[in-house]
Amino acid sequence: MSEGDLTVAKLKERFPEAVLGVSTFRDETSVTIAADKVVEVCRFLRDEPALQYNMLTDLTVVDRLGLGLSPRFEAVYYLTSLPYRRRIRLKAPIPSDPPAIDSVTSVWPGANWPEREAYDLMGVTFRGHPDPRRILLPHDWKGHPLRKDYPLGGEPVEFTVNADDPQVATYGEQVLEAPSPPPDKPPWFGDGSETLIVNVGPQHPATHGVLRVVAELDGETLVNVAPDIGHLHSGFEKTAEHRTYMQFAVYPDRMDYVAAMNNNLAYVMAVEKLVGSEVPKRAQYLRVILCELQRLAAHLIWIGTSTLDLSGTIMSLLQYAFRDREMILDIFEMVCGARMTTSYFCVGGCRWDVPPKFAEAVRDFLKIFPKHLAEYEAMLTHNPIYRSRLVGIGKITAEEAIALGVTGPVLRSTGVAYDVRKVFPYSSYEDFDFIVPTGTTGDCWDRYLVRLEEMRQSLRIIQQALDNLPDGPVKDPNRKLSLPPRAELETSIEALIHHFKLVTEGFKPPVGEAWASGENPKGELGFYLVSDGSPQPYRCRIRGPSFYNLQATERMAKGHMLSDLVAIIGSIDITLGEVDR
Repeated sequence: MSEGDLTVAKLKERFPEAVLGVSTFRDETSVTIAADKVVEVCRFLRDEPALQYNMLTDLTVVDRLGLGLSPRFEAVYYLTSLPYRRRIRLKAPIPSDPPAIDSVTSVWPGANWPEREAYDLMGVTFRGHPDPRRILLPHDWKGHPLRKDYPLGGEPVEFTVNADDPQVATYGEQVLEAPSPPPDKPPWFGDGSETLIVNVGPQHPATHGVLRVVAELDGETLVNVAPDIGHLHSGFEKTAEHRTYMQFAVYPDRMDYVAAMNNNLAYVMAVEKLVGSEVPKRAQYLRVILCELQRLAAHLIWIGTSTLDLSGTIMSLLQYAFRDREMILDIFEMVCGARMTTSYFCVGGCRWDVPPKFAEAVRDFLKIFPKHLAEYEAMLTHNPIYRSRLVGIGKITAEEAIALGVTGPVLRSTGVAYDVRKVFPYSSYEDFDFIVPTGTTGDCWDRYLVRLEEMRQSLRIIQQALDNLPDGPVKDPNRKLSLPPRAELETSIEALIHHFKLVTEGFKPPVGEAWASGENPKGELGFYLVSDGSPQPYRCRIRGPSFYNLQATERMAKGHMLSDLVAIIGSIDITLGEVDR
């Protein structure tokens, strides 16, 4: 019995009336369940010994207005069983109007933010949610931008209440809800009679982006902490649904702009799964090399900036880290002409082959960097100031991290060896010998040690991929999916037609849905695509690791000093472009 069949069989045995349907597409099983049973079903999937879906990987909502399906809204839950290395997708059509469904925060606390996001952008209410407020948009915003009848290009009316009509505002035939009164503070904060509520950011340099943190203090001790996001607004998901699959391929680079290669890969893998594309082995190995170089570049940004946050005595490390990162960016520029927003991977492989000097440049870096990494460790590991700012600070247990959906080095610092490259291998990662470093205490110090060892493991992977780099094409030869080589355009009218059709119209995947994720330097980055058979994704959902990991700040910071908040945020390693997508 396959993993999906086992889960379906257990569900049908336990909830015979709640399972409304089962479907499989591209080896992914989706189970449709009754909305009124969602909490019971989720708790069963988490607690059943033979299943143990202990992590909510993602939660979103699909507006099916354009698909002609009823009811209009459907909640989607993507679950992962870490013990059994299996995954399942639950879908729950929401019959009520206005749409409302029970919150699953009692099962997985990590559902807090994605449920708030679904309410904010889709207008679905989650009954029993502990903090039912908007999360990205201002409290007085009218409407829900990811709904299919919400116009593209910004808010249809001014988002402050006008004196002529203080209750509702209209845009054509569409009626938009009136804003709720502004919340003065998160509901779990004190009344302020014996504590002080202060803001950190969003302009503070140590928040590593436009992050505002609302902190409740007793003296200098943190009583409560509430990250407040939504100061950036990049609108990637809405944009994706109004671009062809090919056109949107350049956008993920801009989300986490210090990990462009990794972001680019996760998206194109989702499209490749949707269309059934076969990626040549050489392209897979090149993707691995470049993604591991990108992981090193991202970790160099982290070690330089987070160290600068903590200790002015080691300011020079930032310059050293950027020196090594520049070598990596030189390689990227050699490959594709860009240094940060590379857009080198495409559906079906790589846009073109690497230049002849590529392998030599990478080997030169592999010779130099291990010595530099040892120097960084010598500067930090036994530095008393650095250790005092990290050891024992921002602890989180493995159980708490899993329940919150935390991934990446933050999760691995708790002792959980979850790495998408190992657990759900992609792009030939199963061919390489490397270990997944873990910590023991889940504090800021362990997160530092885990990232140090990850850099050494990335060097191992790159060396193996270079030594075994196969010859051959770097792109799926299917001209219905991949742009033909430019040289062919001068001699082949067929190639010219394929080029013209792909650029102007794009390709049309079959009707279906697909999920693909990769191990971003910050954690698991996933893309969920729903196809209606058109050249544009009907629904594009992005599961950002920074978005989920940042939730853990509340657990990590309580009881520490205000100054420790800087260390905690730095140890999570966030990029707000991916949080406020």
